[in-house]
Amino acid sequence: MNAFSYTRALDIAGAVNEVSINGGAQFIAGGTNLIDLMKENVSRPNRLIDITRLPLNRIENTADGGLRLGALMTNAETAYNAEVEKHYPILSRAILSGASPQLRNMATNGGNLLQRTRCYYFYDTATACNKRARGTGCSALEGFNRIHAVLGASDQCIAVHPSDMCVALAALEAVVQVTGKNGQRAIALADFHRVPGETPDIDTDLHHDEIIVSIDLPAKGFAEHYAYLKVRDRMSYAFALVSVAVGLDISDGMINEARITLGGVAHKPWRNLEAEAVLKGKTATADHFQTVAETMMCNAKGYEHNRFKIELGKRAIVRALKHALQMGAAQ
Repeated sequence: MNAFSYTRALDIAGAVNEVSINGGAQFIAGGTNLIDLMKENVSRPNRLIDITRLPLNRIENTADGGLRLGALMTNAETAYNAEVEKHYPILSRAILSGASPQLRNMATNGGNLLQRTRCYYFYDTATACNKRARGTGCSALEGFNRIHAVLGASDQCIAVHPSDMCVALAALEAVVQVTGKNGQRAIALADFHRVPGETPDIDTDLHHDEIIVSIDLPAKGFAEHYAYLKVRDRMSYAFALVSVAVGLDISDGMINEARITLGGVAHKPWRNLEAEAVLKGKTATADHFQTVAETMMCNAKGYEHNRFKIELGKRAIVRALKHALQMGAAQ
């Protein structure tokens, strides 16, 4: 770990100003990912700006009937919040399927969005990694790539985003509110994370001089028909091989709207609007679910050790859709 200085921000404007004048500075809150990266010399900030005292630790109702999640609310506080559990149960389920209770008690909502891939080669500074140092190569392409991407990857990087929370947020069409030197702006969760392309070292659309202040959830939470399915190597403290967040709007036996997001398969939570449209105006049948699964995975590309994810993804999608349908009937 390199030497660094430390300061504590007292207000949002001060935090933004502090990070904007130092290109090597980083914000720290729970530190559940950043400290690991620093220990491995993957991340080497010369200054840490502690933002834990900023007034971003509330969950509030919004004027349009939605919910605003403060960036500094912990994952545990968010998952067990009564409003989240009642109106956005898919988000609560997703959060509680990730990490461990100890980590959820420390990790913040804003930090969850910004966590970096758990690719073995990204963490191993003795290997080539375009995400760690653009232009050095991708060791995963010819290496052990069992946990890596089958959708949205490029020949520059096949890492996956590790978050469970973000998969649910993408299905809910959440919006990330940020503040920076140039003022405030809103970023749709769908646009917040980037696919690798030719710039795999750039994970998000967040600028260096910006700070996440909240995550806004729309009024529609799919509280009746929902599912979060996570397929992993063990039941606790494991990242997803494939995860699926599903929200269905059903009336009179017909599907009015379907939201389906995959995790563990791409550089970002993965949606396919064409696949979701397959279910619009249809009855919820196994045949329709299978068509959706085939459409969502039609452009998937496997590598030596992760080709199984393509079929696993299809089966997980069908299973999650069935579970979401049954969830409403059981309530």
